[in-house]
Amino acid sequence: MKSAYELAMERLAKSDPATPSLSAAQKARLAEIDRVYQGKVAEREIFLQQQLNTTLGAQKFDEADKIRKQMAGEKARLDEEREAEKGRVRRAKS
Repeated sequence: MKSAYELAMERLAKSDPATPSLSAAQKARLAEIDRVYQGKVAEREIFLQQQLNTTLGAQKFDEADKIRKQMAGEKARLDEEREAEKGRVRRAKS
């Protein structure tokens, strides 16, 4: 017996035929991209968190704000890169 989610997804697929299904290779590549970018985000967060802790320990609050903004900006940039990469995989012919 199918769940309500599965039934809804089937109806959605029927109503929007423009959405191509992904091959197993594409799905694997998308999962790999997610893993790679999760690692990149974690690496930058650890590095910048260490800088932030050092800066806060020295009570340099203006620099701490800059580091926080840098953390947010880099996370957003990496998220955009990841989505662009995933978009290229989705558009590629399988």
